[in-house]
Amino acid sequence: MRKKIVAGNWKMNTLVGQGKVLAEELNAFMKTYEMPDNKTVIIGTPFTHLSTCVNVVDTNRIHVAAQNCSQFEKGAYTGEVSASMIRDLGVEYTIIGHSERRQYFGDTDEVIAAKLDQCYVNGLAPILCCGEKLEEREAGRHFEVIESQLRNALKNVSAENFCKTIIAYEPVWAIGTGKTATPEQAEEIHAFIRGLIAKLYDTNAANDTTILYGGSVNAGNAANLFAQPDIDGGLVGGASLKANDFISIIKAI
Repeated sequence: MRKKIVAGNWKMNTLVGQGKVLAEELNAFMKTYEMPDNKTVIIGTPFTHLSTCVNVVDTNRIHVAAQNCSQFEKGAYTGEVSASMIRDLGVEYTIIGHSERRQYFGDTDEVIAAKLDQCYVNGLAPILCCGEKLEEREAGRHFEVIESQLRNALKNVSAENFCKTIIAYEPVWAIGTGKTATPEQAEEIHAFIRGLIAKLYDTNAANDTTILYGGSVNAGNAANLFAQPDIDGGLVGGASLKANDFISIIKAI
């Protein structure tokens, strides 16, 4: 049975004290929540919050993710944070290739592939993002774009390492816009991604891979999205910054 995941991406929001309060509120809920064995909750915090949040939550019930890592192992790369530094804090996951990293910070497919390699070497499980822009969808190129992103990122990833990987489909036109892909649109892409994984690896890998939907997931639409057969949870942005909203999404699976 493949893992169901609700992952929050706090992006560049909250100060450390505010993040600590949010993590404590989520931790208090999770203490009493009867969570199935195949379900996982993750919070993706700013780098400045990672150590605090790892220490605040029960990491058996709430797992902590970074939002990025360097493609370099170590060295003279001022301002960068390596995968080994992140793992040293007790963090288990890292978001890789988010569309905002691609758009604003020049993360190419090659850079993303290098970051994935650093995750595997240092024991971090990557949440690998892919997704098309509005103009690409309107031009009917969404399958082509997603296939290219995933093939390029995974071209040197072994089956052994791929099994540690979570995929997140995030239509760029639905991130932070209030627009959401319909459950049917999202399911179509998720099924396509699962079929692509079967081609790149095998059917077992495809069936075992957790594929998340990200793009204005909220308490109102989560249940309908998560009811689709190939949608295994969500990568949640703004709604993960409010404990009650995020808790509603956790309950929706």
